[in-house]
Formats: sequence, structure tokens, C-alpha cells
Amino acid sequence: MSLFRLDASILPTTSASRSLADLVEAEWRTAHPASEVVRRDLAADPVPATAWADVVTSNFVDEGDRSDRQREARSLATTIADELVDAEALLFAVPLYNYGVSQHFKTWFDLAYTDPRIDPQGTALRGKPATLVTVLGGNYAAGTPKEGWDHSTSWLRRVLEDVWGLDLRVVERPFTLVGVNPALDSFADTAAELKQTAETHAVRSGREIAGLVAASR
Repeated sequence: MSLFRLDASILPTTSASRSLADLVEAEWRTAHPASEVVRRDLAADPVPATAWADVVTSNFVDEGDRSDRQREARSLATTIADELVDAEALLFAVPLYNYGVSQHFKTWFDLAYTDPRIDPQGTALRGKPATLVTVLGGNYAAGTPKEGWDHSTSWLRRVLEDVWGLDLRVVERPFTLVGVNPALDSFADTAAELKQTAETHAVRSGREIAGLVAASR
């Protein structure tokens, strides 16, 4: 039994997304203390930006004519897919960066997507319990001045929930830059409430995915 955890934050010691993911993982460990947690840290070990193109172009070349870089990219794609397929539950911690999807996560996703087990016709991930933790420096909810500026969360939900078919829960914490950016100081109380709500949701989500795996065994 194992939990796969992916972190995309570039700030390992002060990351809000990692802190929330820690709460999810703690609930998993409480329920399954002997289980393995397989980790992939995209900040410490980023996927090469050329890997996706190398795999795609290798499909048009005879196996014996593939370059070393193409072979390495294909091997990495298989390893990444194995991590997803072999785990009983999945945890993704992905912050919003510059109003869009983390480049580290997008590069990782594109490479994983080349594996036939987890493309839209594959079934290896369908129904697998998963949690997406995402954090946003500002607040882009309906009715806020920057409503619609978050171009990450909806995409993440689309590819994880609809394309891969995961049984997905989403834990979201806005306003993580309150206390960092003085322009947001007036939102301190709101940010504190949103942080507490996100932490509650993270704990609940961890319990849910752990419970679903236990019930299925």
C-alpha cells in the first residue's frame, strides 16, 4: 500500500501548499502507519523541459535509431507513470504561479501523459482517490476584483478529474501573500479564516482518501 505525493512549490521551507499537504499526509499515515509514501519533488528534481518533446518525437523513429536523450526521456516517463499507477492514493500540492499553472507541474504532467496507461483511453487511474492542494497568493473568487485571474485551478481539475478520471478532492487556500505583501494587510482576518478552513478541509480529505483505500481492501 502506498501514497504518491507530488510537490511543485519552489519554496521548500516556507511553502503553504506543502504545509497543507503535510496535513493530508498525516491523516494517511495515521490510518496506514505501515504504508509507503512515494515522493516526487518537482523543485528539487524538476523534469527536463525537453523530455516531453523527446518522447513524442521518438515515436516517429525506429527504436534502434533513437538518441540517448530520447531513450532517457522514455524511461523517465515510464517511471513517472509507474509511481501513479502503483499508488493506492494520490496527493498533489501545486501552487498558483503568475496566474497560471506551475511550469514544473505542467512539464511533469505532459511527460506522464505520454504513457498509454494514463492517457484518455487508459483506465489505470480511473476512480483512484486523490487530493489536490492548491494555494493562491491573492483571492480570485467570484465577486473579487481579480475574479477569473486564476488560470491554474480549473485546468488542474480538468486534467486530474476529467482526463485522468481521479476521484478528486480539492483543498484551496487563497490569500497566502497576506502578511508578506503589505498591500494586503487589510485582509488579515479574512486570510486567517481562509487558512483555518483550508486546514480543516485538508484533514478531512486525508481521512477520506485513507478511508476509501481501507474500505477497498
